[in-house]
Amino acid sequence: MTNLYVGNLPWSTTEAQLRDLFAEYGEVSSAKIIEDRETGRSRGFGFVEMESGAEEAIENLNGKDIGGRNIKVNVAKPKKEARF
Repeated sequence: MTNLYVGNLPWSTTEAQLRDLFAEYGEVSSAKIIEDRETGRSRGFGFVEMESGAEEAIENLNGKDIGGRNIKVNVAKPKKEARF
């Protein structure tokens, strides 16, 4: 399974739209739009987990115009442990 970072999304993008966009290239396990904790509004990026087709999705979608914005698609970096 490959976890992809998707950035520069239009604010109006839904998780269903994100899933559908990537489903064209392979099997999508999950699609998550990251929201602001305070307002609940989209922060303009998300993550898509794919069982297959991740490389093809990156090739075809990175830089693509979606809703007037050129999205960024690449392999997500592992989340760093929070330090207190």
